[in-house]
Amino acid sequence: MFDIYTIIFLALAVFIFLRLRSVLGQRTGRERPPYDPYSARDAVRSSNDNVVALPGRGGEAPPATAPMVDAGERWKGIAEPGSAVAAGLDAIVQGDPSFDAKHFVAGARQAYEMIVTAYAEGDRRTLRNLLSKDVYEGFDNAIRERETKGETAETRFVSIDRSDLTGAEVRGPTAQVTVRFVSQLVSVTRDRSGNVIDGNPDKVADVTDVWTFARDVSSRDPNWKLVATEAGQ
Repeated sequence: MFDIYTIIFLALAVFIFLRLRSVLGQRTGRERPPYDPYSARDAVRSSNDNVVALPGRGGEAPPATAPMVDAGERWKGIAEPGSAVAAGLDAIVQGDPSFDAKHFVAGARQAYEMIVTAYAEGDRRTLRNLLSKDVYEGFDNAIRERETKGETAETRFVSIDRSDLTGAEVRGPTAQVTVRFVSQLVSVTRDRSGNVIDGNPDKVADVTDVWTFARDVSSRDPNWKLVATEAGQ
């Protein structure tokens, strides 16, 4: 049996519970979590786990630099490290950063064959585009003399065995590169009657020429021209 006091206390407890419920309400799962003063700091710390390099001064990122080329590798296959030719090529690159020695050698080989063939054929148009004014005048005079005598020349390339750079320098705005060509060709000159007066149409001859090409590196014209020729050993 419940006495009167127990009933009174139970009624009082129920009344207090109902009053607290009406004031605090019920948790529905949508309530905001309690404020944590460390939560923002922890979020910043977690977002910076991967460190990003800061920009350089002035708010600009440091410029990317091209990979350095070892001095001994720069002209590999073209010039010996520390040689005068290598120093000359370095000077050319300073005036013309686009200069490519291997590309130059390939072009010089092509020009060598074109010039020798054009000279034999008397092709002045081709020669004018590939020779300096002074060299062109020398070639033109030789062709004119040959034509006056009624002579004809024939040249056929068998191979270009070597094309070595023997000199490179910069004189003012002009870059000069000297190439020693060693080639095999068949060359013959005939008189007006077709008789052979020089060379042999049935024999391959070994020929060595030393040619110098030049270009104004301050000019937009990318073409090199032949400025000097001599027979090599």
